[in-house]
Amino acid sequence: MQTTQMENSLQSCIIHLFCFVLLANASEFGVEPDGCEETRCGDYGPTIQFPFWLKGQQPEHCGYPGFELSCTEDNRTILELPHSWKFYVNSISYTKQQIDLHNPAGCNDPRLVPNLTLSPFSFSYDMYNYTFFNCSTYKDSPWDRGMLIPCLSSTHHYQIVALYSDAEASYAPQSCWKMYDSETNPSFWNYYDRNYILLWWNSPNCKICYANSSRCIRAEENTGTSETLCLPKQKRGSVLLGSFLLELVFIGLYYIFRSNRLEKESQVKIEKFLQDYRALKPTRYTYADIQRITNQFKDKLGQGGYGTVFKGNLSNDVFVAVKILNNSKGNGEEFINEVGSMGRIHHVNVARLVGYCVDGFRRALIYEYLPNKSLEKYIFSANGKSHILGWEKLQDIALGIAKGIGYLHQGCDQQILHFDIKPHNILLDQNFNPKISDFGLAKLCSRENSVVSMTAARGTMGYIAPEVLSRNLGNVSHKSDVYSFGMLLLEIVGGRKNIDTTVENTSQVFFPEWIHNQLDRGEDLGIQLEEERHAKIAKKLAIVGLWCIQWYPINRPSMKVVVQMLEGEGDDLKIPPNPFESTHSINQSLIVPGRRSHITLSVISESE
Repeated sequence: MQTTQMENSLQSCIIHLFCFVLLANASEFGVEPDGCEETRCGDYGPTIQFPFWLKGQQPEHCGYPGFELSCTEDNRTILELPHSWKFYVNSISYTKQQIDLHNPAGCNDPRLVPNLTLSPFSFSYDMYNYTFFNCSTYKDSPWDRGMLIPCLSSTHHYQIVALYSDAEASYAPQSCWKMYDSETNPSFWNYYDRNYILLWWNSPNCKICYANSSRCIRAEENTGTSETLCLPKQKRGSVLLGSFLLELVFIGLYYIFRSNRLEKESQVKIEKFLQDYRALKPTRYTYADIQRITNQFKDKLGQGGYGTVFKGNLSNDVFVAVKILNNSKGNGEEFINEVGSMGRIHHVNVARLVGYCVDGFRRALIYEYLPNKSLEKYIFSANGKSHILGWEKLQDIALGIAKGIGYLHQGCDQQILHFDIKPHNILLDQNFNPKISDFGLAKLCSRENSVVSMTAARGTMGYIAPEVLSRNLGNVSHKSDVYSFGMLLLEIVGGRKNIDTTVENTSQVFFPEWIHNQLDRGEDLGIQLEEERHAKIAKKLAIVGLWCIQWYPINRPSMKVVVQMLEGEGDDLKIPPNPFESTHSINQSLIVPGRRSHITLSVISESE
């Protein structure tokens, strides 16, 4: 219950974080979450932001009453004042709270300006008194402090001019006579025959916000007050960085959640297996025990694809090899394969599983310690000629491996297919007795059935049977291990890898084919031999190996027959058919006449 609650909390956290990232990205591209982003009517028009708002394009809460703006068809910005008076907006200063207007109708008569104090959020202006004059020669005598009113003037007969009432009389041209005075008008001025008016507003007050490059908003909507709030306006760069970091956190949380879920599923799978495994002998240890046994992982023996091996010491002075499995590999299958396979095996030629550890997500396997390490250390010599173990010992090792594989196939309650027989996985004890190890790729199936279904190839290239790579060549069965053993035998005989591009004679690059040709022609194997009996052993191992690597599984002997051949003197062993004729004709046909059996084996499912 507690685990489920934690997962639900993590899911909720991820969802909220994802929504926050979306909001942050909206701000990054100038889109405010309330729809009140900055705008303008045209490319060169004034910026429209609070307290102004653009009718028809923004919600009313983006501005204040009396501050509505609109756009003309030619993208001019319009402010509509009381009594339907419309003015073009030239510019807006939000730090000074001023707006610069001019009359599109072209009439500059200050008396025609409407009352600007009709709303609670009104505009203000400087109050001036004007005196109007009728002039006959104003055009020829420019009046610096006068203002021509074209809409009241006649082009040829008279011109109406407005003068500030406090101006000196000397400013009045000789040709002008006074008409009347007008009081409390806003300040106008002329520029290129246009009349401009400057207004400002005191409320709502956003000067401080815009002076600090912040965003100004209404404190509470629909309150009828002018209270405002300043909100930080993030710069694009900081928003990009913040959004990027948030997205990284989101991705990280997602993968943590996914990884935890997969690990928990794997843990449940392993625990279920271990419950069914209680009656078997291997001991379960804690991770603290593993640390104590390995002396805090002090002595490293080696490292492979599925984990690292350390030397350890049990309380009764028994040395062990402890393999710490990588958490990143598989879903617990390799652990179950090793424990499930090795835990039920009791054979002199199979490495013994002493114990295991499942402590949270930490997993380890504890084997008996084999001081002489793996077989490959002794058969792959530097010059490829010396067999330092001697041919009698090599024959004993080959026979011991064959007996161990035979036991896996027929000596257990369930048939165990190893699928990774190679020199690296053959360990040697203090007396150089071989023991098969590393059951991470093993499969279990019933002893009564012959083949096993597989969804993907497994094993090490160079030792994998052809049918494991292509089902057209036959069914996967215990004969696949026979093939791998045959390749191992030929490497023991040659003292080298079966494929070696460093040899001088190109015909020896693929050693199994070369050695078959040598035997078939009755020629020498080209191996350094001290005594005649050694040549006899080498020839016997080579012939058995060639029988084991026959291209089609049906033509290979069982491990029981292999043991019999290895135990015999080898005088009556016949050289097998060339197993490589099939590879030469594989492009034309996957069937070699006389090689394929007509027996069909039904595919069975793997045991869980």
